Amino acid sequence: MKNAKLITKDGNTGPILLDITAQVCPLTFVHTRLRLERMEPGEVLEIRLAGAEPLRNIPRTLADEGHEVLSIEPEPGSPGIHRLRVRKSG
Repeated sequence: MKNAKLITKDGNTGPILLDITAQVCPLTFVHTRLRLERMEPGEVLEIRLAGAEPLRNIPRTLADEGHEVLSIEPEPGSPGIHRLRVRKSG
């Protein structure tokens, strides 16, 4: 999926970005859910997150809600930061 070209609803190439590295649980998921609610089914959200709890809980909860977790990767050059890519269900 790394080299796939993604087109968002507004015609931009690439995923929609959300940075929740400054947030703590449960606000990490609240911000994620609010952003997903504004997206169309099939659009991809890329989430920057920090810490073990969001890394463990957000992908699991999104998958439980039916969204497709595409990838979870450490961000190069940013210790403790991960990028989660998810496709909105619908």
